[in-house]
Amino acid sequence: MNTYNVSSAPGCIQLLQQHKKRLREAQSHKGQSPSIHRTRDETIIGFKLRRAQNQGRSSVNHSIRSSIIPPAYHPCTRSLRDLQQLRIKDLRVETHHRDAYLLLRSVTPPDEMTAILAMVEDEDGDVLMLQLYNQDMDRPVEEILPEGTALIVKEPFLKLMSDGEYGIRVDHVSDCIFLSAFDERVPQCWQPKDRPDFDVNHWKMTGDEFCDSAKYQLAIESYTKALDGLPNSEESNILRLSRAYALLKTRRFDEALLDLESIPQTRPSAEKALVYKAQALYSLHRYHECHKVLSSLGPESSGNPAIKDYPARVLRRLDEQELGKYQFKPMYQASKDFPPDLDQATYIGPVAVRPSGSRGRGLFTTEAVKAGDLLLCEKALAHVSTNPETPEQGQNVTLLINVETDTMTVGTQSDLIRVVTQRLYQNPALVKQFTDLHHGSYTPVNVSDVDGKPVVDSFLVARIVSLNAFGCPPSSREYYLEDKARRLETGDQFHSCGVWPNSSYINHSCDSNAQRSFIGDMIIIRAAKDLDPDTEITFWYATPDVDDFDAHRDKFQHWGFQCDCTICQDYQNTDASILEKRQNLRTEVREYLQSNRQPDLARIESTVASLASTYCQPAHEVPRLGIWDVQCVLAKKYLRQDQPVKAIEAVFEALESLGYVIQGAQAPWSPDAPLVIEQWGFMVDQLIEIWLVLAEAFHTVSPELEAKAEWYARITYKICVGEDETFEDTYITNST
Repeated sequence: MNTYNVSSAPGCIQLLQQHKKRLREAQSHKGQSPSIHRTRDETIIGFKLRRAQNQGRSSVNHSIRSSIIPPAYHPCTRSLRDLQQLRIKDLRVETHHRDAYLLLRSVTPPDEMTAILAMVEDEDGDVLMLQLYNQDMDRPVEEILPEGTALIVKEPFLKLMSDGEYGIRVDHVSDCIFLSAFDERVPQCWQPKDRPDFDVNHWKMTGDEFCDSAKYQLAIESYTKALDGLPNSEESNILRLSRAYALLKTRRFDEALLDLESIPQTRPSAEKALVYKAQALYSLHRYHECHKVLSSLGPESSGNPAIKDYPARVLRRLDEQELGKYQFKPMYQASKDFPPDLDQATYIGPVAVRPSGSRGRGLFTTEAVKAGDLLLCEKALAHVSTNPETPEQGQNVTLLINVETDTMTVGTQSDLIRVVTQRLYQNPALVKQFTDLHHGSYTPVNVSDVDGKPVVDSFLVARIVSLNAFGCPPSSREYYLEDKARRLETGDQFHSCGVWPNSSYINHSCDSNAQRSFIGDMIIIRAAKDLDPDTEITFWYATPDVDDFDAHRDKFQHWGFQCDCTICQDYQNTDASILEKRQNLRTEVREYLQSNRQPDLARIESTVASLASTYCQPAHEVPRLGIWDVQCVLAKKYLRQDQPVKAIEAVFEALESLGYVIQGAQAPWSPDAPLVIEQWGFMVDQLIEIWLVLAEAFHTVSPELEAKAEWYARITYKICVGEDETFEDTYITNST
């Protein structure tokens, strides 16, 4: 939704076909033994040369990267003890070697592209390239896969690459097991020659040194090794506490809690364990539990700098979570940081997920709500944005190509897939919330963990991201205030994107009754109309394009449905000759308005009347999307020509074209005829200015109604931008 989908761009179509052709050529070799013509040394030297070239190029090259999602395959769901070891010589091209594993060691430093690359060897000394996808790129690649790393690849896939070489491709993070140097599964020939029998204290001190150097993954491995050495109970408590700290630093909050909950509250380390526990619970957005833990801390912990501000913060989060009380201005300031990871809670208002017939599931109101009411304010499960401080060409923008679904997008979706994969792998408690989302026809595995580790299907993640992710600006207010030409250029499509699970249950309708907006990684959903209880909430997946409605409707093929809203039904039931006449009239008036001639407003009104004649259904039943924008232009021009009465008439005509039913819209306008919206219509953010045009015109014609028009402008601003705290700032600033 609102992501840069370039699947229909001619150049991209050609690129997709090229990749599919290469895939077919590779698959024609399926089952064959690889034809390796270079020696081990030649292969390793060639890789190192390419790595050096890539590193030199990365500092100056700002071209868009490309990432290809291959045909989907399931992750391994079997225990390692049930798999049979293979050697590189046993591998076959374009084959998933089910029920088997490889034991490998990296023999080069790693390279970083859309995956982590390195040359690896097996116990026979044979070498191949290893490609690890969806790794934790917040860590340096040299730390993830340093030269000499031993690892196990479960059910390996041997890929014939585009350059004719071969590589072991690993898409699922759960299919790769990294081994420490002293793991008993590491062959004797790969272990250090002098392998001293280190004790518990040595491994603890080693872990402490790694922690001091911010090498938290290595610290975790050292503390785990110490725990394997059968420490006494007090040593065990200290080690688990230390490991929990390192786990917190690597955002593995679920695992940290397991360590912390195993520490008896009677031990000397219990107070520090509670401090860490509060931090973990806060990071998991479990604010009630966090508040309970904070309340149990003794006075000696109140001054701990790590949690000194936590009591106040958790109370603010509870106000947000339970009451929907947000301070939006500070959120704008926080959203300027990169990445914009806002410290806010999710508010779920008077809504609930329920069955929605052929739509699957949807989000419904549980009580009556008014236009402008807050329905949801949700923190993203995962969010990836482009860096506003980086020049356009240097941003983390990727062309993501899915050869199985024939889709291509430009933006941060590739990074989002990786971030979601890591988030789920590091915190399995989040898995169900994400995998419950719509994933089309994709059939996931029915195993959630193997050998004590979560099974994360990266292709399921990719499918869910494809169908549920939202493209988003840094803030909707910022986007609203952008130059109109820039907004037309972007076409409501954005490079930044995220996944908001609760909001993803909202189904599409062109004639939507809710509006979404963004501040950083927060999505804000407000009612755009007055809604009765048990009303399904809908918003646009793609902004209706009246000038190319067929292309607009084609976009829904991505989600596998055809919109049957009143606007779409009316379009389908309208004769093609009428649609052609309507489009010709819109083209005529648009070209006339864009010319440098003094506008003949009477001529424009005549064209508007002709446009209105192409619609059969009443506007309050089917919004007339081909007229309102021209009527808004008329209203502004009449106001500039000091014709406030004509401006008022044009504003109300525009609103009525969009389906609004307004008491007091007819002249004469006076305090005795109150201005009341009886039915809210089609919501677009341009209406904020139109209500302000009405207020300015009323200032001359009927001053008593000026405040009411401004009040409706404020509500419209709140619906479209997400809040109204900045309403005065926006219009005072932009009017001076």
